[in-house]
Amino acid sequence: MIKNMGNIDRGLRVVVGVFLIIMAVTGTIGVWGWIGLIPLATALVGTCPAYLPFGIKTCKTRPKE
Repeated sequence: MIKNMGNIDRGLRVVVGVFLIIMAVTGTIGVWGWIGLIPLATALVGTCPAYLPFGIKTCKTRPKE
């Protein structure tokens, strides 16, 4: 898979994902917090499937040589 997420995007997804999972574990927001696994997984892989149809890339592209 081609990476389409930059470092800032990935970092934010990790923070949001972990935060939601912690909230679910503590029972603060219930089972909906487990949706935090999605941004966490996409951050670890570096590819967001929702970006693909729109051609969005938040990573820096390498200049052609």
